[in-house]
Amino acid sequence: MAATSIRIGGASGFWGDSSVGAPQLVREGRIDFLVFDYLAELTMSLLAGARRRNPALGYATDFVDVAMRSVLSEVAAQGIRVISNAGGVNPQACAQALRALADEAGISLRIAVVEGDDVLAALPALRDEGVRNVQTGGDLPADVLTANAYLGALPIRAALDAGAQVVITGRCVDSAVTLGALMHAFDWTATDYDRLAQGSLAGHILECGCQATGGLFTDWRSVPGWDNIGYPIVECTADGSFVVTKPEGTGGLVSPATVGEQILYEIGDPARYLLPDVICDFTDVTLTQAGQDQVRVSGARGLAPTASYKVSATYLDGFRANARLSIVGMEAADKARRTADAILARVRRLFAEQGFEDFTDTHVEILGTEAAYGPHATPCALRDATLHLAVTHPQKAALACFSREIAPAGTSWAPGTTGVGGRPQVSPSIRQAAFLIDKARVHPHVHLDGVAVPMPAEAMHTPASAQVTGPSGADTPAADIAARLDDAAGLVEVPLIRIAHGRSGDKGDISNVGLIARTPALLPWLRAQATPPAVGEWLAHLVQGPITRYDLPGLHAINLVCERALGGGGMASLRNDPLGKGMAQVVLAMPVRVPAALLP
Repeated sequence: MAATSIRIGGASGFWGDSSVGAPQLVREGRIDFLVFDYLAELTMSLLAGARRRNPALGYATDFVDVAMRSVLSEVAAQGIRVISNAGGVNPQACAQALRALADEAGISLRIAVVEGDDVLAALPALRDEGVRNVQTGGDLPADVLTANAYLGALPIRAALDAGAQVVITGRCVDSAVTLGALMHAFDWTATDYDRLAQGSLAGHILECGCQATGGLFTDWRSVPGWDNIGYPIVECTADGSFVVTKPEGTGGLVSPATVGEQILYEIGDPARYLLPDVICDFTDVTLTQAGQDQVRVSGARGLAPTASYKVSATYLDGFRANARLSIVGMEAADKARRTADAILARVRRLFAEQGFEDFTDTHVEILGTEAAYGPHATPCALRDATLHLAVTHPQKAALACFSREIAPAGTSWAPGTTGVGGRPQVSPSIRQAAFLIDKARVHPHVHLDGVAVPMPAEAMHTPASAQVTGPSGADTPAADIAARLDDAAGLVEVPLIRIAHGRSGDKGDISNVGLIARTPALLPWLRAQATPPAVGEWLAHLVQGPITRYDLPGLHAINLVCERALGGGGMASLRNDPLGKGMAQVVLAMPVRVPAALLP
């Protein structure tokens, strides 16, 4: 018989998240399921390198060595079921390590492994068929290191239905670890699209850990107890509605604004958020404060998914090195800039002498000068600054030459130079590419304690492609607001942060900036002024591509999707902020005009 309600705790938002999440949720969260997300877009390439060095690696070792070691006996005693994508590129090795840990503790544990996401072997045929990079429209890259399809929740559900206590996957969409639990607990089918959309939204809120409970919140001063911030819990019912909360007695804050910011994080068109199991429409999602640190979420709608999986591929594109120096004293920023010029000039001269070509790319930022704000930076006379100097080159030996020439700055040039910290490491420059693959060519499979689990027919079914068209939402501000902006009478100019919350994140070289009006009355003023042309002009020093705006009227919010915005994104970017974490903060400094009476 299906459950009537369940509680799911999200213990990890990335590989490297705090060790406190799992123990906190297990001991204080009264949870039925514990889920972990470890795989950022480029993590797979790092794991592939680890597996090449040691066949027993290739998974997120923290899952076994830290998280499960700290809670395994309690998980077993309480009957909590665990789902994690910690398997990376070697889920079987992850399962074997967990099995060894359980055996060591004398605990019987049924462990399932989901595989089938690795499509690297299909690349030659896909190239011959003309499959294109969906981000650039170009050919699929050479020197591909990993190529993994984002699987959905159905294999996870099959593993749980078969009796697995722990499910370990390779690449799957982040929200699938939650949706799989919900499909199992409530016996949802593959065509319960509205429920699948709600469940996927629950997973999206959990997938980044404390970002849903006050982490990275615009109004950060209002968030108590950072040192013991609570990890998120969703309490879900069979109809798909759910409440976001956290363990009692922990720090953090669960409010419509904190949850709303996480909903906007790293999404594109909110009316067509494409996942393997469902196309989600989040435009009419509403958030209601249901109690202290309790927010009720409802209103997601779903459509049949497309017939394709998205594949995330990583490939090698030369080498990179990042150098940092601290410089103290008057005119610190000017000294830092001259130091960067001297290093690059010297190394280029050495390159010419040694027969190396020039750098592929160089990037200089003087941290402390509001470099992220570009022309909007506030002039200031710094007396300490940090030089961030990043470079790329096709040859590792050339960057070894660059690396040797950083430390000499400590004795050769600007007074007050310090914080050298040794030679910068030269590492592969790994880029991310994405393409689509027909679901019929991908074959997810599940093994429970080494025995194959039959996949239900619905898990192998490829639905007809849903119709996906252009951007949703009107993009023309109300005429009366636009007219009033031309007449300054009764209006005050304030930074955008006075009328909106903001959160930004990355998808490859795309950054999205989600903005939530602080009150419904401020939404028209937000829409009238945070237009793509206006934001594009404000971010012209960072964003080289078009900006598209989408509306989420249920949240009183807009989402700005900025293309070619992150200098290549991820490990390919030379910027200090390659993931766009600070882009919303830059936008929130943009001046806007509003009636003084409307200001919160």
